[in-house]
Amino acid sequence: MTQDLLISEIKKKQSFLCIGLDVDLNKIPKHLLKEDDPIFAFNKAIIDATHDLCVAYKPNTAFYEAYGLKGWKALEKTINYLKENYPNIFTIADAKRGDIGNTSTMYAKAFFEGLGFDSVTVAPYMGKDSVEPFLAFEDKHTILLALTSNRGAFDFQTKLVDDIEVYKHVLETSKTWKKSENLMYVVGATKAEYLADIRNIIPDSFLLVPGVGAQGGNLQEVCRYGMNDSIGLLINSSRGIIYASNGEDFATAATEKAKELQTQMQKELESYS
Repeated sequence: MTQDLLISEIKKKQSFLCIGLDVDLNKIPKHLLKEDDPIFAFNKAIIDATHDLCVAYKPNTAFYEAYGLKGWKALEKTINYLKENYPNIFTIADAKRGDIGNTSTMYAKAFFEGLGFDSVTVAPYMGKDSVEPFLAFEDKHTILLALTSNRGAFDFQTKLVDDIEVYKHVLETSKTWKKSENLMYVVGATKAEYLADIRNIIPDSFLLVPGVGAQGGNLQEVCRYGMNDSIGLLINSSRGIIYASNGEDFATAATEKAKELQTQMQKELESYS
């Protein structure tokens, strides 16, 4: 998917919501465990209930890999269902890959060609030759971990090197890589106070922002400091939407929670325009 199409969908739906499909069989409604493929059954119901309120879905691959071949097949069925039924939805493989060049090429093929995702999250620690293989794919996006929402982010990402925080070195250096126009960046909502500095470095890039809701991030602050002329934000919510209920009304509850966020986003878009 091109960035222009993503922006078009955001404007049409008045939403920049991304829903994380992080399926834990211990948390999904018990009646779904009777299904042949409970993971896919859960995902399908969530997607059908929320697709008109969001512009992206983000399965974290760990929640599928943990269940072995059945989990991987459920992930494949989920992405195929999205492509066949809701082709204008942006898809993110939250895999946090990144390795030496030939290995990164294979990771990229797995997610971009094998599964057909629009984007994949990538760790920058190994540098240029571990990221550029992902960037080489046409109309695909590499979402680089820049400043994450977890407590451990302060262990390295905000440390000073030559009087500049490490995450700023990552941002500046990544702009020099081949096909860097295909980069997006992960910036946690719990780090909203850093967004002004981040926008000074990457004013035009899309930011994937986890941490709104269950982790305490503030949507209004993220929009105030992070939104740009192309909107430039994908706000992710996972647990707060997909586990809004563990009963038979789980899909309806997910719709209600997604609608709450979409309504807030619509207000932010109206006030920004």
